[in-house]
Amino acid sequence: MIETRCLPADPSALAEGGAILRAGGLVAFPTETVYGLGADATSGEAVAKIYAAKERPQFNPLIAHCPDLASAELYGRFGDDARKLAEAFWPGPLTLVVPARQNCAVSDLARAGLNSIALRVPAHPVAQALLRAAGVPVAAPSANRSGRVSPTHAGHVMGDLEGRIDLVLDGGATDVGVESTIIACLDGKVSLLRPGGLARDEIERVIGRKLDARADETINAPGLLASHYAPKARLRLDAATIEKDDAILDFGGRFADVQQASFDLSPTGNLKEAAANLFAFLRALDATGADVIAVAPIPHEGLGEAIRDRLSRAAAPRD
Repeated sequence: MIETRCLPADPSALAEGGAILRAGGLVAFPTETVYGLGADATSGEAVAKIYAAKERPQFNPLIAHCPDLASAELYGRFGDDARKLAEAFWPGPLTLVVPARQNCAVSDLARAGLNSIALRVPAHPVAQALLRAAGVPVAAPSANRSGRVSPTHAGHVMGDLEGRIDLVLDGGATDVGVESTIIACLDGKVSLLRPGGLARDEIERVIGRKLDARADETINAPGLLASHYAPKARLRLDAATIEKDDAILDFGGRFADVQQASFDLSPTGNLKEAAANLFAFLRALDATGADVIAVAPIPHEGLGEAIRDRLSRAAAPRD
């Protein structure tokens, strides 16, 4: 059992976090999307600790976080489309899957043995400061046990991973609340692998065309397992009615008059607010002990696509 400390993300704690990462330890830290669980991406031994702490399937690759595009280019090859997207949206909630450079320093374990690599430049100042303090690319999936709800507060991380990791840097609540959008720029195509904090239309505006369909079902980026982001309760999506024992994940005040355990993602129907609240509210409803969480209909457009994607994974059948 590791003694896990949770410290405010001040300069001293950031310096300590960088040292822990360089020494092969695990540090959880906030990004603008969710909290990430970081390890030195160049060390297979350090990356293995992530998989062990999260109990994560080892065929699901990890995102390598870098402080800027120039650093990311040391590990991946950026074609015209990838470069346009990086220049438009980095730092920010976008992950790009590109061909890995020959002799890429990011470990095979972090890349799940693939010839591609998932790279991101986060915008959160704590993430940026930690990456610069570490001086290495940081592999960082969400800082929760695999398959559980992603963390948007330091307390969520401690609840899932206390005793499994070295340090949690507390930077307050995250802003976006759902993970980064993942775009593959491979073989001349630009494909959406995972909806997230950056909407499809913004990406298509930059590349000047519609995104390509995915060519295969290879798991070449995080978040592509069918069952993921799963609370203990069963989710009933697009609920039109409420049963008497349901907990309720509402949107836009649809079930405001129902007197049961309920959280409204956004009473005003704001999808950005809903995304930011999603995982915290799922956790809170799951903690009520309800067997079923009834989920109000969520729009498909904009960030609604990412929210619906997370909810459909949370609702997927589990063994």
